[in-house]
Amino acid sequence: MNAQVSPSGFPALVLNADFRPLSYYPLSLWSWQDAIKAVFLDRVNIVANYDRAVHSPSVEMKLPSVVSLKTYVKPSTHPAFTRFNVFLRDRFACQYCGARDDLTFDHLLPRSRGGHTTWGNVVAACSPCNLRKGNLTPDESKMWPSQRPFQPSVQHLHRNGRLFPPNYLHDSWLDYLYWDTELDP
Repeated sequence: MNAQVSPSGFPALVLNADFRPLSYYPLSLWSWQDAIKAVFLDRVNIVANYDRAVHSPSVEMKLPSVVSLKTYVKPSTHPAFTRFNVFLRDRFACQYCGARDDLTFDHLLPRSRGGHTTWGNVVAACSPCNLRKGNLTPDESKMWPSQRPFQPSVQHLHRNGRLFPPNYLHDSWLDYLYWDTELDP
């Protein structure tokens, strides 16, 4: 199919078979090429379209803006431990000073002193706070995180993800997204 379309333009919001987004942060999006391929492979239903179309010599098709999976994908119950998910759990803020720039993660019990890289021992920290705390425990450094670290649920990460809507939301997506900045932690 031929399209005068930027490869990064016209993404499709991907909904599960129950019409809920697969994820909020990062928002579950497919390129228009992947969305069209999924349509032809009969893996998705088109829920809404852009005004823009692509065409081959025999077929013209509007670009999907929202698609739903035909088969329900059961969401994971335990999120993976990743740097991104730690930052998302901690709302992209240093747990010592609240800064949002230059985030790293800090081991409450330093690794050099037997601490492990686990949900219960790691918090988001800006580089200056991480350097200041160094190889000390919170008691030794007199630096305590604003919240005790914990293993979040998928729902907790989704709730936090909705606090950070992406810069671009197409109008056709809004009925399926619930961006609420007044959510409780």
